[in-house]
Amino acid sequence: MKYYLDEDLSPKIAEILRKHSIDAVSVHEIGMAQAEDIEHLKLADSEKRCLVTRNRNDFIRLTVQFFHEHRSHGGVLIIPHTLPGDNFSRIAMAIMKYDSKHPYDVKSYGIDFLKS
Repeated sequence: MKYYLDEDLSPKIAEILRKHSIDAVSVHEIGMAQAEDIEHLKLADSEKRCLVTRNRNDFIRLTVQFFHEHRSHGGVLIIPHTLPGDNFSRIAMAIMKYDSKHPYDVKSYGIDFLKS
């Protein structure tokens, strides 16, 4: 699975994931940090990436909107706030564990929650 990390996650997490052969990109690395959430979701989908975020409410709302508008959607993985945002290695390890159990993409319009 390929991941697109939202701006509320440090680019250090993407770096850690890549060191473990997981395809991950951060919005900070590609100059998209100031983009609207809808743009992140569209770009993630166009690159066949699962969007990873801590911004649960907005991306659940956008997922429902994309579904009703028949827009393509590559899935969302939500990082719980029980995982401290500044503990980059812990978040990366949780994503790696998720990735090992879910080798295929999150289903279209799918929303999954990372275990802390």
